[in-house]
Amino acid sequence: MFEFGVFWIFAAILVIAASCVITLRNPVHSALFLVLAFFTAAALWMLLRAEFLAIALVLVYVGAVMVLFLFVVMMLDINLERLREGFWTYLPLGAAVGVLMVVEMVLVLGGRYFGIEALPGSGDPGPGASNTKELGRVLYTDYAYPFELAAVLLLVAIVVAIALTLRKRKDTKYQDPARQAAVRRGDRVRLVSMPSEKND
Repeated sequence: MFEFGVFWIFAAILVIAASCVITLRNPVHSALFLVLAFFTAAALWMLLRAEFLAIALVLVYVGAVMVLFLFVVMMLDINLERLREGFWTYLPLGAAVGVLMVVEMVLVLGGRYFGIEALPGSGDPGPGASNTKELGRVLYTDYAYPFELAAVLLLVAIVVAIALTLRKRKDTKYQDPARQAAVRRGDRVRLVSMPSEKND
């Protein structure tokens, strides 16, 4: 009963925080409410005994992505009036996606009332089970090749991003190691002979 009450408290906070993310006018306040939504979602995952996912959500999204997002939002001069112009244009699509998500959640949470049975092996594993160990076992056995493929794709994306950033442009300052190694003393230091001044 206590766990059920805690779930509804965190769920209410998550819904309120997510609503504030899309309704507030200040982007910094929206980002802070998104951080609150991430923390609340992590708490819900902890209630579901998914500790690894909860910690990953906090470390990756709150600790890295949202800090970077807040830095970019506060450093850039964002034209808020221009951002609000397309709100009503995308409202029907956003409403349709929201209704679809509500329908999916109703089917997931109320599946037993609609005759939908849970997948085999998806019950509570018990208090002594470790979902991190089970996730690692499945990830490195059944999904080893897709995992390696995703790692290679991420590596290629990083290399491409660095290559696009370091390409030669007129407004980009870059170093040439060959010219630095071939430099001579005469190219860097020049001795100037100046007559000494005499005080009268």
